[in-house]
Amino acid sequence: MATKDFKKYYILAAPPEEVYMAITNPKSIELWTDEEAIMSTEPNTEFSMWDGSITGMNLEFEENRKIVQEWYFGEQEEKSIVTIKLHPHKKGTSVELRHTNIPEEEYEDFAGGWDHSYFAGIKEFVEDDGLD
Repeated sequence: MATKDFKKYYILAAPPEEVYMAITNPKSIELWTDEEAIMSTEPNTEFSMWDGSITGMNLEFEENRKIVQEWYFGEQEEKSIVTIKLHPHKKGTSVELRHTNIPEEEYEDFAGGWDHSYFAGIKEFVEDDGLD
């Protein structure tokens, strides 16, 4: 089965600590997805987001700096690995995303999902200062 990799940078107007919490704390995830989430920062624990639409295994964490997960795609043999690195940036946080081995037929959905669902949700969550 053919696969593709996705790599992109996002700038979020919030410190890395807040972005990290938004990605790793199940209560935070539920706030920006409006769906049930199961998440832990323990390596080798399974996670679930968007009420089970995305599931996988947590592999590695560096607090406020890096998250590595395997995302499950059915019977696919090649592991699909998501690496999110957080770098301090003058505007807040520079997020480096790399998602490997996305099945080719699902690539467009996932590329759009990273932009319009995942990081759009986090951006709204961490940048909402409650003043509007």
